[in-house]
Amino acid sequence: MNPELWSEMGPELLPAFWVTIKLTIASAIGSLIFGTLLTAMRVSPVGILRTLSTWYINIVRNTPLTLIVLLASMGLYYNLGLLLAAENDSFIVKQNFRLAVLAFVAYTSCFVAESLRAGINTVPFGQAEAARSLGLSFGQSFRYIIFPQAFRGAIVPLGNTLIALTKNTTIASVIGVAEASLLMKTMTENYASDILIIFGIIAIGFIILTLPTGLFFGWAGKRWAVKR
Repeated sequence: MNPELWSEMGPELLPAFWVTIKLTIASAIGSLIFGTLLTAMRVSPVGILRTLSTWYINIVRNTPLTLIVLLASMGLYYNLGLLLAAENDSFIVKQNFRLAVLAFVAYTSCFVAESLRAGINTVPFGQAEAARSLGLSFGQSFRYIIFPQAFRGAIVPLGNTLIALTKNTTIASVIGVAEASLLMKTMTENYASDILIIFGIIAIGFIILTLPTGLFFGWAGKRWAVKR
């Protein structure tokens, strides 16, 4: 390996992948919350909520993520003036990071909602009927009976969504978020002759992040699966 490449790239690797991890965690939490809300709307007895959720999911998940990230940056910030950070020396860094998280939540929540809806389909219909016969409202039956079982049934698909989210964070580089793919882009521009080594290092970093995630969710899916 070129000593100059490693001397420049080595100290930047951990900070870059730390940004990737923070993007993933923040976006995953937001996506789970918003995705759960979309799922509740999708199976709600209120027709307008079902329609809104269906249209949102179908439109957003079929829109390129790059376009959504650019829309969050150029549309919400430059055109509408949405501020998500205090205007100080680190404003641009924090603003772009939070805009990227917002875009990832808007996009990934659609796949979370579809995973949870698939989990709901594994819950016997009789349980919802029993909940209604006991006088539980839709919100109560969804919260206490349907959703817990649906979540357990959707663990593996949710794990796959989390892995996809981790890899999708590379798109944040288009608005200047200093995560792993932006480091790779910078290094390939400065050391074009070592492009395969650079790609290999970044690829190994993502494997280290995603492989344990896949193994954990595979184990969790078997461990916490609802017994029928």
